[in-house]
Amino acid sequence: MTASATKTLRRVRITQDDILIARWAALAIALAVAEAGLPSPLPGIKPGLANIVTLLVLYRAGWRAAVWVSLLRVLAASLVLGGFFSPGFAMSVSGAGCSLLMLGGAYLLLPVRWFGPVSLSLLAALAHMGGQLLLARLWLIPHNGIIYLVPVFAGAALIFGLVNGLIVAWIQQRLEQEP
Repeated sequence: MTASATKTLRRVRITQDDILIARWAALAIALAVAEAGLPSPLPGIKPGLANIVTLLVLYRAGWRAAVWVSLLRVLAASLVLGGFFSPGFAMSVSGAGCSLLMLGGAYLLLPVRWFGPVSLSLLAALAHMGGQLLLARLWLIPHNGIIYLVPVFAGAALIFGLVNGLIVAWIQQRLEQEP
């Protein structure tokens, strides 16, 4: 490299926050990949185990870090599972985006005492489901019959959102008890 080319290169500083986000994202990616191997009663219905990590990051490091972890998880898991730029990837991005917007609204705009891990998890799960069904209706299945799937997917979102929220509340409680 010439001296002038070397001068134009910038050094990227890696902060402790970057390292923590990378660690959280790695855990979320591992959970997403492991979850892909679980059998599903219906296509598109999964527990969303990686969302536990996103909620923990939201509480521990804030919304911006949670956005990074969630987006890195969606990108990396789709690359690892071979679905990058597939319809499944688009569904995952739309669900994650709607979920993050809901979490941002609830976490940043309203008093935190109104929302605990369970209620945030429920809101995020319902927003995720809503975003995916909306994209499916607008792009993949342009037919109003998709409305009949809403109760099934909403029920799954409520069940998995509740379970994931309880797991996050339990983990939070354990982390607060540590000295």
